[in-house]
Amino acid sequence: MLLDGVNHVAILTNDTERLHAFYGEVFDAPVTLDREEQEGVRLSFVDIGPYTQLNIFQVVDNDEASRQTPMFGRGRIDHLGLQATSQAAFDTIRQRLIDRGATDGFVTDFGPVLSLFFRDPDGLEGEVCVANPNAKPGVHNPPGTKAAGYDRVA
Repeated sequence: MLLDGVNHVAILTNDTERLHAFYGEVFDAPVTLDREEQEGVRLSFVDIGPYTQLNIFQVVDNDEASRQTPMFGRGRIDHLGLQATSQAAFDTIRQRLIDRGATDGFVTDFGPVLSLFFRDPDGLEGEVCVANPNAKPGVHNPPGTKAAGYDRVA
């Protein structure tokens, strides 16, 4: 294989400070660059892994960040899939997202991975994944399969 993962995903926002706070407080993701790229365009980098960043653009008079439609109707990139470093990290992230009202806490057992969907402050859908400690070789479950040990919050 000639690749080693994803370097970055570029996303648009109407509120850079709010997005920095969300990814920092939920994922402990630091902002490593924040500058005006050109007049009316603010660019920041948020590190979400050892080789991966969110490149966040805030563009004056651009309202694309507010356009969200149901899954598979959002354009060429539908959602972000983030990998938790461990089961403990997954559980911490899940609780932080629940506390912010960014998820209902439902964890899907897809077989090889556990998955939790969330929405960031701009409405961009994200998914946090972690290896399933109870995975059975060759078993793949459909969406909506409840993971053992996780209850949805009210």
